Amino acid sequence: MAAGTPPLADTPALRPVARTPLHEAIAERLLSHVVQSGLQVGDKLPGERELARRLGVSRTTVRQAIVVLQTQGILEVRHGGGTFVRELDPSSGPLAKVVDRRHRLTAVLEARRALEIPIAAHAATRRTSEDLAAISDGLELMRRQVEAGEIGLEGDGAFHGAVTAAAHNPVLAELMERLHEAVAETRGESLSQSGRPPRSLADHEAIAEAIADGDADRAAAAMRAHLDHVADLRLFELYPAAAPAQEADR
Repeated sequence: MAAGTPPLADTPALRPVARTPLHEAIAERLLSHVVQSGLQVGDKLPGERELARRLGVSRTTVRQAIVVLQTQGILEVRHGGGTFVRELDPSSGPLAKVVDRRHRLTAVLEARRALEIPIAAHAATRRTSEDLAAISDGLELMRRQVEAGEIGLEGDGAFHGAVTAAAHNPVLAELMERLHEAVAETRGESLSQSGRPPRSLADHEAIAEAIADGDADRAAAAMRAHLDHVADLRLFELYPAAAPAQEADR
Protein backbone atom coordinates (compact mmCIF):
# COMPACT_ATOMS: atom_id res chain seq x y z
CA MET A 1 0.00 0.00 0.00
CA ALA A 2 1.36 3.41 -0.90
CA ALA A 3 2.61 5.59 1.92
CA GLY A 4 -0.05 7.82 3.31
CA THR A 5 -2.87 5.77 1.79
CA PRO A 6 -5.46 4.98 4.48
CA PRO A 7 -6.66 1.36 4.81
CA LEU A 8 -9.74 0.58 2.76
CA ALA A 9 -12.81 0.63 4.99
CA ASP A 10 -15.08 -2.41 4.91
CA THR A 11 -18.24 -0.49 4.05
CA PRO A 12 -21.48 -2.15 2.82
CA ALA A 13 -21.04 -0.41 -0.53
CA LEU A 14 -17.86 -2.37 -1.25
CA ARG A 15 -19.20 -5.80 -0.38
CA PRO A 16 -19.98 -8.33 -3.15
CA VAL A 17 -23.08 -7.53 -5.19
CA ALA A 18 -25.85 -10.04 -4.62
CA ARG A 19 -26.96 -11.76 -7.81
CA THR A 20 -30.36 -13.29 -8.35
CA PRO A 21 -30.02 -17.04 -9.00
CA LEU A 22 -30.89 -17.83 -12.62
CA HIS A 23 -33.76 -20.13 -11.74
CA GLU A 24 -35.38 -17.38 -9.65
CA ALA A 25 -35.10 -14.93 -12.55
CA ILE A 26 -36.67 -17.55 -14.84
CA ALA A 27 -39.45 -18.11 -12.30
CA GLU A 28 -40.30 -14.42 -12.55
CA ARG A 29 -40.29 -14.65 -16.34
CA LEU A 30 -42.65 -17.63 -16.18
CA LEU A 31 -44.96 -15.68 -13.90
CA SER A 32 -44.88 -12.75 -16.31
CA HIS A 33 -45.76 -15.18 -19.11
CA VAL A 34 -48.79 -16.39 -17.16
CA VAL A 35 -49.96 -12.80 -16.74
CA GLN A 36 -49.15 -11.59 -20.26
CA SER A 37 -50.74 -14.63 -21.90
CA GLY A 38 -53.93 -14.24 -19.90
CA LEU A 39 -53.68 -17.78 -18.51
CA GLN A 40 -56.32 -18.71 -15.95
CA VAL A 41 -56.50 -21.27 -13.17
CA GLY A 42 -56.40 -24.73 -14.74
CA ASP A 43 -54.63 -23.62 -17.93
CA LYS A 44 -51.53 -25.51 -19.03
CA LEU A 45 -48.08 -24.02 -19.59
CA PRO A 46 -45.82 -25.04 -22.49
CA GLY A 47 -43.64 -28.08 -21.83
CA GLU A 48 -40.24 -27.85 -20.18
CA ARG A 49 -38.38 -28.43 -23.44
CA GLU A 50 -40.27 -25.62 -25.21
CA LEU A 51 -39.83 -23.24 -22.27
CA ALA A 52 -36.11 -23.98 -22.14
CA ARG A 53 -35.79 -23.29 -25.88
CA ARG A 54 -37.69 -20.01 -25.73
CA LEU A 55 -35.92 -18.78 -22.60
CA GLY A 56 -32.47 -19.89 -23.74
CA VAL A 57 -31.73 -21.89 -20.58
CA SER A 58 -31.43 -25.56 -19.65
CA ARG A 59 -34.40 -27.77 -18.82
CA THR A 60 -32.91 -28.16 -15.34
CA THR A 61 -33.15 -24.39 -14.79
CA VAL A 62 -36.75 -24.38 -16.04
CA ARG A 63 -37.58 -27.27 -13.74
CA GLN A 64 -36.07 -25.41 -10.77
CA ALA A 65 -38.08 -22.31 -11.66
CA ILE A 66 -41.29 -24.34 -11.82
CA VAL A 67 -40.51 -25.79 -8.38
CA VAL A 68 -40.22 -22.22 -7.02
CA LEU A 69 -43.66 -21.31 -8.38
CA GLN A 70 -45.05 -24.67 -7.27
CA THR A 71 -43.82 -24.01 -3.72
CA GLN A 72 -45.54 -20.62 -3.84
CA GLY A 73 -48.78 -22.35 -4.78
CA ILE A 74 -49.04 -20.70 -8.19
CA LEU A 75 -48.28 -23.73 -10.37
CA GLU A 76 -49.17 -27.39 -10.10
CA VAL A 77 -47.18 -30.19 -11.72
CA ARG A 78 -49.21 -33.24 -12.71
CA HIS A 79 -46.87 -36.14 -13.37
CA GLY A 80 -47.25 -37.20 -16.95
CA GLY A 81 -49.73 -34.39 -17.55
CA GLY A 82 -47.67 -31.21 -17.50
CA THR A 83 -47.62 -27.94 -15.54
CA PHE A 84 -50.84 -26.04 -14.80
CA VAL A 85 -51.84 -22.77 -13.20
CA ARG A 86 -53.12 -23.55 -9.72
CA GLU A 87 -53.87 -20.13 -8.20
CA LEU A 88 -53.73 -16.47 -9.23
CA ASP A 89 -54.03 -14.23 -6.19
CA PRO A 90 -52.94 -10.67 -7.01
CA SER A 91 -52.40 -9.96 -3.30
CA SER A 92 -49.78 -12.72 -2.98
CA GLY A 93 -46.11 -11.73 -2.86
CA PRO A 94 -45.03 -12.98 -6.30
CA LEU A 95 -48.05 -11.67 -8.19
CA ALA A 96 -48.02 -8.43 -6.22
CA LYS A 97 -44.50 -7.93 -7.56
CA VAL A 98 -45.77 -8.31 -11.12
CA VAL A 99 -48.61 -5.87 -10.40
CA ASP A 100 -46.13 -3.35 -8.97
CA ARG A 101 -44.09 -3.69 -12.15
CA ARG A 102 -47.26 -3.06 -14.14
CA HIS A 103 -47.68 0.30 -12.39
CA ARG A 104 -44.02 1.17 -12.95
CA LEU A 105 -44.22 0.33 -16.64
CA THR A 106 -47.32 2.50 -16.95
CA ALA A 107 -45.35 5.45 -15.57
CA VAL A 108 -42.45 4.71 -17.91
CA LEU A 109 -44.80 4.67 -20.90
CA GLU A 110 -46.17 8.06 -19.87
CA ALA A 111 -42.60 9.37 -19.77
CA ARG A 112 -41.88 7.86 -23.18
CA ARG A 113 -44.86 9.70 -24.66
CA ALA A 114 -43.70 12.97 -23.12
CA LEU A 115 -40.18 12.57 -24.53
CA GLU A 116 -40.22 10.45 -27.68
CA ILE A 117 -43.07 12.15 -29.55
CA PRO A 118 -41.31 15.56 -29.59
CA ILE A 119 -38.01 13.77 -30.20
CA ALA A 120 -39.44 12.30 -33.41
CA ALA A 121 -40.72 15.72 -34.48
CA HIS A 122 -37.33 17.36 -33.85
CA ALA A 123 -35.56 14.51 -35.65
CA ALA A 124 -37.64 15.18 -38.76
CA THR A 125 -36.44 18.79 -38.97
CA ARG A 126 -32.87 18.42 -37.67
CA ARG A 127 -31.65 15.05 -38.99
CA THR A 128 -28.44 14.88 -40.97
CA SER A 129 -27.45 12.35 -43.60
CA GLU A 130 -25.46 10.53 -40.89
CA ASP A 131 -28.55 10.44 -38.67
CA LEU A 132 -30.65 8.98 -41.47
CA ALA A 133 -28.01 6.31 -42.09
CA ALA A 134 -28.02 5.36 -38.38
CA ILE A 135 -31.82 5.19 -38.33
CA SER A 136 -31.74 3.02 -41.44
CA ASP A 137 -29.12 0.74 -39.88
CA GLY A 138 -31.25 0.25 -36.76
CA LEU A 139 -34.27 -0.49 -38.90
CA GLU A 140 -32.34 -3.00 -41.01
CA LEU A 141 -30.96 -4.75 -37.91
CA MET A 142 -34.45 -5.17 -36.50
CA ARG A 143 -35.72 -6.41 -39.88
CA ARG A 144 -33.02 -9.09 -40.01
CA GLN A 145 -33.73 -10.16 -36.44
CA VAL A 146 -37.49 -10.39 -37.01
CA GLU A 147 -37.02 -12.33 -40.25
CA ALA A 148 -34.79 -14.74 -38.31
CA GLY A 149 -37.61 -15.38 -35.85
CA GLU A 150 -36.19 -13.19 -33.07
CA ILE A 151 -38.10 -10.43 -31.31
CA GLY A 152 -35.78 -7.70 -32.63
CA LEU A 153 -34.95 -6.11 -29.29
CA GLU A 154 -31.41 -5.05 -30.26
CA GLY A 155 -32.57 -3.48 -33.50
CA ASP A 156 -35.44 -1.78 -31.70
CA GLY A 157 -33.03 -0.16 -29.25
CA ALA A 158 -30.64 0.89 -32.02
CA PHE A 159 -33.49 2.47 -33.98
CA HIS A 160 -34.85 4.51 -31.07
CA GLY A 161 -31.33 5.53 -30.07
CA ALA A 162 -30.68 6.81 -33.58
CA VAL A 163 -33.94 8.76 -33.62
CA THR A 164 -33.05 10.35 -30.27
CA ALA A 165 -29.61 11.32 -31.57
CA ALA A 166 -31.20 12.83 -34.68
CA ALA A 167 -33.20 15.27 -32.53
CA HIS A 168 -29.91 16.96 -31.54
CA ASN A 169 -31.19 17.94 -28.11
CA PRO A 170 -28.70 16.98 -25.38
CA VAL A 171 -31.22 17.38 -22.57
CA LEU A 172 -33.75 15.06 -24.19
CA ALA A 173 -30.94 12.61 -24.93
CA GLU A 174 -29.83 12.71 -21.28
CA LEU A 175 -33.36 12.09 -20.04
CA MET A 176 -33.73 9.12 -22.38
CA GLU A 177 -30.39 7.74 -21.15
CA ARG A 178 -31.56 7.97 -17.56
CA LEU A 179 -34.65 5.95 -18.50
CA HIS A 180 -32.64 3.44 -20.55
CA GLU A 181 -33.21 0.32 -18.44
CA ALA A 182 -36.87 1.05 -17.74
CA VAL A 183 -37.55 1.84 -21.42
CA ALA A 184 -35.77 -1.36 -22.47
CA GLU A 185 -38.12 -3.27 -20.17
CA THR A 186 -41.22 -1.82 -21.88
CA ARG A 187 -39.73 -2.78 -25.25
CA GLY A 188 -39.00 -6.30 -24.07
CA GLU A 189 -42.49 -6.77 -22.66
CA SER A 190 -44.09 -5.51 -25.86
CA LEU A 191 -41.89 -7.40 -28.32
CA SER A 192 -42.27 -10.65 -26.38
CA GLN A 193 -45.96 -10.84 -27.27
CA SER A 194 -47.01 -13.05 -30.13
CA GLY A 195 -47.16 -11.25 -33.47
CA ARG A 196 -45.81 -7.99 -32.05
CA PRO A 197 -42.29 -7.79 -33.62
CA PRO A 198 -43.52 -7.45 -37.26
CA ARG A 199 -46.05 -4.83 -36.18
CA SER A 200 -43.39 -2.89 -34.31
CA LEU A 201 -41.13 -3.08 -37.36
CA ALA A 202 -43.91 -1.57 -39.50
CA ASP A 203 -44.32 1.21 -36.92
CA HIS A 204 -40.62 1.96 -37.14
CA GLU A 205 -40.74 2.07 -40.91
CA ALA A 206 -43.51 4.69 -40.74
CA ILE A 207 -41.51 6.78 -38.26
CA ALA A 208 -38.34 6.51 -40.35
CA GLU A 209 -40.16 7.50 -43.54
CA ALA A 210 -41.67 10.60 -41.92
CA ILE A 211 -38.29 11.65 -40.52
CA ALA A 212 -36.61 11.10 -43.89
CA ASP A 213 -39.32 13.23 -45.53
CA GLY A 214 -38.74 16.00 -42.99
CA ASP A 215 -42.40 15.90 -41.91
CA ALA A 216 -42.44 16.73 -38.18
CA ASP A 217 -46.21 16.35 -37.74
CA ARG A 218 -46.25 12.94 -39.42
CA ALA A 219 -43.20 11.78 -37.46
CA ALA A 220 -44.85 12.77 -34.18
CA ALA A 221 -48.09 11.04 -35.17
CA ALA A 222 -46.23 7.88 -36.21
CA MET A 223 -44.33 7.79 -32.90
CA ARG A 224 -47.56 8.35 -30.98
CA ALA A 225 -49.21 5.44 -32.80
CA HIS A 226 -46.18 3.25 -32.09
CA LEU A 227 -46.26 4.04 -28.36
CA ASP A 228 -49.99 3.27 -28.34
CA HIS A 229 -49.10 -0.20 -29.61
CA VAL A 230 -46.31 -0.58 -27.04
CA ALA A 231 -48.77 0.33 -24.29
CA ASP A 232 -51.15 -2.42 -25.41
CA LEU A 233 -49.64 -5.04 -23.09
CA ARG A 234 -51.55 -8.01 -21.74
CA LEU A 235 -49.65 -7.43 -18.53
CA PHE A 236 -51.71 -4.26 -18.15
CA GLU A 237 -55.07 -5.96 -18.67
CA LEU A 238 -55.23 -8.72 -16.08
CA TYR A 239 -55.06 -6.46 -13.05
CA PRO A 240 -56.26 -2.95 -13.99
CA ALA A 241 -54.58 -0.02 -12.31
CA ALA A 242 -56.25 1.15 -9.13
CA ALA A 243 -58.56 4.11 -9.64
CA PRO A 244 -57.27 7.48 -8.33
CA ALA A 245 -58.42 8.21 -4.79
CA GLN A 246 -60.76 10.98 -5.88
CA GLU A 247 -62.50 8.58 -8.26
CA ALA A 248 -62.46 5.47 -6.08
CA ASP A 249 -64.73 7.10 -3.51
CA ARG A 250 -67.42 8.08 -5.99
